[in-house]
Amino acid sequence: MSEKVLVALSGGVDSAVSAALLIENGYDVSGVYVRTWEYEDDLLGDCPGAQDLKDAKLVARTLGISFSVVNFIDFYQQNVVMPMVQGYKAGITPNPDILCNRVMKFGALLEYADENGYDCLATGHYCLRKKTSGTKAELWEGSDKNKDQSYFLAKISQEQLEKARFPLGEIEKKEVRNLARRYNLPVADKKDSQGICFLGKVKISDFLSNFLEDQPGDIVTSEGHLVGRHSGLHKFTLGQRRGIGVPSNQDYENFVVTGKNQKENQLIVAFESPNEPTLWGYQYEVDSLSFLSELPMNETREILGKARYRDPSVQIQFKRLKSDTAEVIFEKSQRALTPGQVLAFYEGERLLGGGTYSPSALGRADQSYALDNSA
Repeated sequence: MSEKVLVALSGGVDSAVSAALLIENGYDVSGVYVRTWEYEDDLLGDCPGAQDLKDAKLVARTLGISFSVVNFIDFYQQNVVMPMVQGYKAGITPNPDILCNRVMKFGALLEYADENGYDCLATGHYCLRKKTSGTKAELWEGSDKNKDQSYFLAKISQEQLEKARFPLGEIEKKEVRNLARRYNLPVADKKDSQGICFLGKVKISDFLSNFLEDQPGDIVTSEGHLVGRHSGLHKFTLGQRRGIGVPSNQDYENFVVTGKNQKENQLIVAFESPNEPTLWGYQYEVDSLSFLSELPMNETREILGKARYRDPSVQIQFKRLKSDTAEVIFEKSQRALTPGQVLAFYEGERLLGGGTYSPSALGRADQSYALDNSA
């Protein structure tokens, strides 16, 4: 009997080709669209989900598979949107895409698939799931390194991975477009979505204004000098160069956000410089650890870390401090690593898991903590 697979159709080309490939390989495939925003039925509005829902239906019809729509609007609001909003309110910068994968796609939607008799859930992520008989499933970077999305799955669990399928893991993006045309899919030339899934063309600061009131405060340099006023800390993130509202005093020096003082409601800025200790650092603390392959307690290991989605993997020293907390030391100094964001752990191209930069421990800029010089 063929494996019964539920494919999360997003209305984009990647998930559409994923469904087509599964059908071609003999799987029993059905499609599902997850409603996460209340305006998805309004094709005249600005919500990108309106067109996505229409396209997902057309894809299912073209492929001749059953199609359903599930309403996760309240769940998404409570478990993805509000944690993001509260994170910004607390002065951190959370990653809603990583949270969405863990709690919604491979959380609530996978549970929906289980309850309705499906063996697994497939998505259009560019990553590889490897599994041999009698072993645990492993998650590897996708073959297309420009599109690899394993980073966004850094917080899923082993149990979730066991029932996940990623048909695009060994395919280049350009080939996905070619396959879409071969299958006569209506989204073959549709542009990829950008940014946070539910925002569309709305800026994050404008979106947050629906939930958070402006709380003006001082803008001060890392040395404590008053240089301006801000309208709300939630509108800024570490490393931000533009839109600070503070003029530079020299043509070749520009201010950049290097910190937030929540207690005093101060935005901290400094001039862009590789020697600025509030902007660059080697040593960080990460918490909320999640692993596909568990790392031992009280043992320092040299592994790879991907500091952000588009960053290359670099060597780090990893030392477990508690069950859910670790210290990491980077081989090279990192710029503006932001509390609330995720550091993904790798061994070669194999994803081990991830942790969240702790707001209580900023990076130490002292070069003696670099891997090259550490004891």
